[in-house]
Amino acid sequence: MKQARRGKTAATRRSRAAPSAATTRRAAKTKVAAGRREKAPPGAFSSEDMGKILKLLKGASSVELKLSVPAEGHRAAARGMGLDPVEAQPRQAYFFDAADLALAKAGLVVRARRFPGGRADTVIKRRPVDPATIDPRLRRSDSFKVELDAMPGGYVCSASFKGTCSSQEVLDAATGTLPLRSLFSREQLAYYDAHAPKNLTMDKLIALGPILLLRAKHQPKDFDHRVVVELWIYPDGSHILEVSTKCLAEEGFQVGAEFRTYLASCGITIGGAQEAKTRAALQFFKARLDAGLPVG
Repeated sequence: MKQARRGKTAATRRSRAAPSAATTRRAAKTKVAAGRREKAPPGAFSSEDMGKILKLLKGASSVELKLSVPAEGHRAAARGMGLDPVEAQPRQAYFFDAADLALAKAGLVVRARRFPGGRADTVIKRRPVDPATIDPRLRRSDSFKVELDAMPGGYVCSASFKGTCSSQEVLDAATGTLPLRSLFSREQLAYYDAHAPKNLTMDKLIALGPILLLRAKHQPKDFDHRVVVELWIYPDGSHILEVSTKCLAEEGFQVGAEFRTYLASCGITIGGAQEAKTRAALQFFKARLDAGLPVG
């Protein structure tokens, strides 16, 4: 009887604890491209998907091809690509949203990143978008970009406004000593106001983060495009490793095939369950908020 009571007490404690980043990411894996694509075999696209991708590419300016590597394959992937870990650049990423992720549910992402040397950048991103419906006047800005993100079995088109600020400003905004709106340009603020829920002004957002990132750029000898490797390290010690490359929209399919060949040559398996970094990060912090744990 005592053993049964102790087991029940331990189970109760576990049920009250915040899910780990790995747990929340597993729940998010099945939603990587929910509502944005038809189901297809792992690592492949259906003929219907291919038609939709071709249509999206006509209005996109660039493509980012991504692959998340399972935790057990991180060390082998870095070794296969010939990466030197000491060359990785540290960064911090902050997201800003409501406690219930109302902004993300509306298809909007607000993020700031801190770099070494006192630099930082910001982005307000909307997804999914149909490039054909985007106001041509927005495309005239050098800070505006329409990009197709693709990973094995999933894709989404996004439109984003980028900006710059100082690293200290990001810290001040995250701690509430500086208004969040002050981090963003007029173009970014107008974009936010046009697409955020009407009752969710920027001053109501809370800081989620930071997440530590280690980012390394690599130019392979047998692949013509630069490869970027990012390791996202969560506050609980779990992590996501993503390998990506970018190209022009018209090069998407060709570079995609070459990228797959390159990854295979590095011993990196394609077709495993994928984890979208932003979605996983937001779900991680929401789980902590729901459990009454700090998110900063």
